[in-house]
Amino acid sequence: MAIGNVSGEGDKIAERIACFVKCLSLFYEYVVRRKEFARWVSLAVKQSRKRYLMDNTAVIRRRRALIVHAHSEADSFVAAMRDRALHALEQQGWEVDQSDLYAMDFNPVLSPDDFGPRSISDHLVYALEQRNAYAAGTLAPDITEEIRKVLSADLLVFTFPVFWFSVPAILKGWIDRVFISGPFYGGRRIYGAGGLSGKRALAAFSLGGREHMFGPGSLHGQLETGMLRHFLQGTLGYVGLEVVEPFVAYHVPYISAEARTALLDQLEQRLARIDHEPTLAMPDLAGFDLSFAPLPANA
Repeated sequence: MAIGNVSGEGDKIAERIACFVKCLSLFYEYVVRRKEFARWVSLAVKQSRKRYLMDNTAVIRRRRALIVHAHSEADSFVAAMRDRALHALEQQGWEVDQSDLYAMDFNPVLSPDDFGPRSISDHLVYALEQRNAYAAGTLAPDITEEIRKVLSADLLVFTFPVFWFSVPAILKGWIDRVFISGPFYGGRRIYGAGGLSGKRALAAFSLGGREHMFGPGSLHGQLETGMLRHFLQGTLGYVGLEVVEPFVAYHVPYISAEARTALLDQLEQRLARIDHEPTLAMPDLAGFDLSFAPLPANA
């Protein structure tokens, strides 16, 4: 009887030891698998992060702006607008190029020197030679560099004073030489089908007049669709840009320093929401036939 009891106790101890060993084995397997699982999770996170960066690198790089500045004086209010625009864009992570036309001593005058060997040597057809020289890579270097800046930008910001119901001559010359036939426009490639479609543009300009001098029934008439229509629609909209409603600094030479600072703050706020700013209406090519004649209203 005593021997049987000893044998029974031994069996129980053996069972307990076996159970303990099994538990240790399971615990060890759990620890090992947990480490493997942790390594797998870590690797998956790293790979996902790498894929995210690769997938979004293009998006990040596309956030590029070009500021085209046309004022001769570095201490002007227009220069302050340029500086505030640069600050606002860089704060939002934009990469910003600049074309300070006066500081660059940019040549605004068209000439045969803008091209290498011409397709028609005895007579200059400027738009035709623009297309040919761009395709051949023989445009003047200063034009080529400005075209590169424009084509690589998603946003164009123009800062200038209004002169005689227009832009300064140096900016007009920049447009004439840089907005070339071919990559920017041509044939039916205008407005929504223009070469710069998908990009945005904002004009920020100053003038001496008061706000009530512009608009319907006013002394000078409409600003966006009148005085500066040639620039906002006939230039920017024509090549396909989405033209944001302009930022206008009225009566600048005659207002207080505090009022000027308030205007700069407003400009910065506009640029902070540039992707959501309203744009000016442009002609819709869907309403015109192949010769640009208007289609019947019920067509």
